[in-house]
Amino acid sequence: MTDATTDTRAAALTALRALVGRDDAEFHDGQFEAISALVDEHRRALVVQRTGWGKSAVYFVATLLLRRAGAGPTVLVSPLLALMRDQVAAAERAGVRAVSINSTNPHEWADVLARLDADEVDVLLVSPERLNNPSFREQQLPALVRRIGLLVVDEAHCISDWGHDFRPDYRRLRELIAQLPAGVPVLATTATANSRVVTDVAEQLGGADVLTIRGPLARASLRLGVLQLPNSPSRLAWLISHLDDLPGSGIIYTLTVAAAIDTARVLRERGHEVRAYTGQTDSDERTESEGMLKRNEVKALVATSALGMGFDKPDLGFVLHLGAPSSPVAYYQQVGRAGRATDSADVLLLPGVEDRDIWHYFATASMPDEDRAGRVLAALSDQPTSTAALEAMVDLRRTPLELLLKVLDVDGAVRRVQGGWVSTGEPWVYDAERYRRIAAERLAEQQHMLDYETTEMCRMEFLQRSLDDETAAPCGRCDNCAGTWYPTGIADDATRAAASALDRVGVPIEPRKMWPTGADRLGVPVKGRIAPGQQAAEGRALARLTDLGWGGALREVFAAGTPDAPVPPRLLDACVRVLADWGWAERPVAVVAMPSTSHPQLVDSLACGLAEIGRLPYVGALALRDGGPTGQPGGNSAYRLAGVWNRFDADALDVPSGPVLLVDDVADSRWTLTVAARELRIAGATDVLPFALALRG
Repeated sequence: MTDATTDTRAAALTALRALVGRDDAEFHDGQFEAISALVDEHRRALVVQRTGWGKSAVYFVATLLLRRAGAGPTVLVSPLLALMRDQVAAAERAGVRAVSINSTNPHEWADVLARLDADEVDVLLVSPERLNNPSFREQQLPALVRRIGLLVVDEAHCISDWGHDFRPDYRRLRELIAQLPAGVPVLATTATANSRVVTDVAEQLGGADVLTIRGPLARASLRLGVLQLPNSPSRLAWLISHLDDLPGSGIIYTLTVAAAIDTARVLRERGHEVRAYTGQTDSDERTESEGMLKRNEVKALVATSALGMGFDKPDLGFVLHLGAPSSPVAYYQQVGRAGRATDSADVLLLPGVEDRDIWHYFATASMPDEDRAGRVLAALSDQPTSTAALEAMVDLRRTPLELLLKVLDVDGAVRRVQGGWVSTGEPWVYDAERYRRIAAERLAEQQHMLDYETTEMCRMEFLQRSLDDETAAPCGRCDNCAGTWYPTGIADDATRAAASALDRVGVPIEPRKMWPTGADRLGVPVKGRIAPGQQAAEGRALARLTDLGWGGALREVFAAGTPDAPVPPRLLDACVRVLADWGWAERPVAVVAMPSTSHPQLVDSLACGLAEIGRLPYVGALALRDGGPTGQPGGNSAYRLAGVWNRFDADALDVPSGPVLLVDDVADSRWTLTVAARELRIAGATDVLPFALALRG
């Protein structure tokens, strides 16, 4: 060790002890090696270490030492705002002046930039999306690049489309790294990367000269287990019975928003202090929930993957999954939240039979499509087009459209500018072979997760080998190593409570109030607010397709390949219960059916059954004009409306003057019901009450 390295080690150890607040703190294996590579050698390094190892200590300590040597501020690219909050607080404890620029604090940007100009900022935290904000990219980033002292890419597995959590915005980091002045060190960190992802990330950092520091991923504090139960009610009943048996406070992960909300509701009704946490939860509420969990004011947060990277509660006592993530790598990343500063934490997986269907949905939703890309490129020119305007020009919803634009941007085919998006004119070729290989890798990961559920080998060893950890060895603690450690019995009252909770019926169908922007460009002569006299009323569906309770029965009815058939008596009885609980202002005077091309028997039998049981006249089904609806599921609002506009005819029906119950199979975009309700109201109905078996989403 050289004298310079010795000096660096002494200064780094002092900074580390200030950061963690302990005078006896020492470096973990690999920590100082990474710090020295950045500070003494100005190298590019990739650190792959388990959650809780101290990756943030590496870049905060390196920042302090580099700043003392006269270097400019560190730029830390981080994916989640929760991570930013925790890390800013940690930095302040060590005397690091850290600020963030993100979508939630635009009112602070001017002050942040002024502090940067005055050299009063040590660490600037930015989201990867910020790198493609035109104002930031063109006005602030160039000056920042000239002064940057260290670039840190946190959660670097997001760079790789081979990773379980690929984010297109992260691909822009290759461009940023290429712009850095010579000698600026770069650090990438992650806890979840197999060999393929490590190689991909290292190549984007600079290839052969990248120092990779990879440690063992075993977590001695974690006690892993898998409990196979037959269905959603039994999993929920187990949780009702045994949530209080789990140590401390923790996280209950679900695969869908609906499952998180339903589970939290049921547990609260049984006296458990829990809160739902999803990507749809208000940001202030999410912050409040994170604080309550950290202070042990709730037993658990029932969360989707929105609560993941960056959430820091070192004494988290348990992580439980209702349904399995789609890969062992993703699973390891989530369970790694637990037991970081405790001797023991419990990790239990309760897989579901519906897991594979949910995996398939999310996998296909995230992959670029050649035809869609072609439509987007054909619609763009060298003049800016806003995302909203583009949405009206191509048949894509906002979320997949934005994802596709990011992919095309990273590939150089489009560019985000002030006012929207432009085409660069650069040729773009759909890399079908690359996406085929990625899709095949996703399927292999899914099978690997299924293998984890049934393996007889040590579960921690299995996860380590999934991440290509060569130090993998039996843990001696999991259910395969030491025997079943979790209770398997379910209390009778819990079974009854779960069954009753999941037997609840009725989900509101919110009526459309505004016509979609751009519909007039597609030949639909409407814009603005839908006339009150032509609107539908709030409707009802039996359940969402993703619901824990009736969602399973509905998924069977609407599964691909299931033949059309009359509505099952059990579903009809449940629909009658929905109508009985509806609480409408005025009882309907007649029933009308939607003209279904995919489930005519199902819809007709449902409408007739409800009319007979409710002793209402069945007026019949709306007639189809011009071959019927042309829209397909998944398109955006303007195209969905254009696909059903003027396709339904109520003239042949004897529509009464009064409220009409309008029956359909699945409510998705709600434009079909909106247009049909308009026709019925023009034909004389004073109100239209939409009813569907299922609500998609």
